[in-house]
Amino acid sequence: MRSTPHYEVHAVKYAHLPRKAYEVQIAPDPHDADFPMDYFVWVAIPLDERGDRVVGGKPIVIDTGFNTQVGKSRGRDVVRNPADMLADLDVDAREVEDVIVTHLHYDHIGNWDRFPKARFHLQDKEMQFATGRHMCKAPFRHAYECEDIVGMVRALYGGRLVFHDGDEVIAPGLSVHLIGGHTMGIQSVRIMTRNGWLVLASDASHYFWGIENDKLFAIVYSVADMLAGYDRLKALAEGRVDMIVPGHDARVTTRYPASRPGLEGTCVRLD
Repeated sequence: MRSTPHYEVHAVKYAHLPRKAYEVQIAPDPHDADFPMDYFVWVAIPLDERGDRVVGGKPIVIDTGFNTQVGKSRGRDVVRNPADMLADLDVDAREVEDVIVTHLHYDHIGNWDRFPKARFHLQDKEMQFATGRHMCKAPFRHAYECEDIVGMVRALYGGRLVFHDGDEVIAPGLSVHLIGGHTMGIQSVRIMTRNGWLVLASDASHYFWGIENDKLFAIVYSVADMLAGYDRLKALAEGRVDMIVPGHDARVTTRYPASRPGLEGTCVRLD
């Protein structure tokens, strides 16, 4: 009998944006390389001893993406609302009870209203960052949507916001870990799978080149924390870089197999 519960883990791509190196890197490559961004949400689904889904098991969703309206205002096209795309994996957003919010940028907490039963798991420092003095500065404020932050304050007063201070277990075999760097309170998620510990970096490393080459993404709260975060991600994955999944790399959908036939290029299984 295994000691730690296992999960199947999926990345759901709901939007795409062409990007060049100079747009996404501090000290970019000298050539004008393409580094397109894919936008994802993730879901972890508990498995039984045989590797089948637990009957009545409760999926945990990681981030909620952005909607068509916000995407249009920011020049990004939403292929399909990620809350709807979860149904392709037999997950009903309306019934999800736990959503981990890696950080409060618009592309990670939009659509929160599509999860009416959910508790939202967030780091203390991220709420401090998003509602404190740093938001007086436009470069920090740019990646946040006011209505999303107000929504989380309403969730707080409605008893649906769960704060975490550093590393904490959300469910057996699944934990959150404060990383910092990209924002003050960004957290990554560690999940036990059939292949060992999988680490969803989210924007603690936007691309594989962050983890692999210590390159810096252009939006950053603390360079020192971002670089230290890469080392922390590797430690959480027990040194297996292949078990770390970045937050926006378009190669995710080609490195991993489709979750199901017909979902090629949109939903991939990470475990």
